[in-house]
Amino acid sequence: MLRCLIIDDSPRFLDAARGLLERQGITVVGVAANSADALQRAGELRPDLTLLDIDLGGESGLELARRLHDQPGLAPGPVILISTHAEQDYAELIAASPAIGFLSKTALSADVIRDLLAGRGDGDRGDPRQ
Repeated sequence: MLRCLIIDDSPRFLDAARGLLERQGITVVGVAANSADALQRAGELRPDLTLLDIDLGGESGLELARRLHDQPGLAPGPVILISTHAEQDYAELIAASPAIGFLSKTALSADVIRDLLAGRGDGDRGDPRQ
């Protein structure tokens, strides 16, 4: 079973996403609302996957994705960026980030997450980096 950390500054979204994903077979091992908490939780929990909001209420999720990726020994698992904004609004920034993909918050589901994870490295995700 996938173990997931969700990083988002909206308590309402965190609750909704946790409930949805857990009903669909993904264990949400923790949540964080800012970069400091996220780095600490990722280190403690060692999730298989991290869902990370691009806009953390004044903090950059894109910058946090880099920090999670570059932190020695942290290994937060693959990072998937999430947002209420359209992917094309951030396409270049997403492509330049260490994240494996992007999900609109409205499209969030365990199946879509599993598809993104399964598509890693096969060149068939429509990812401009491939």
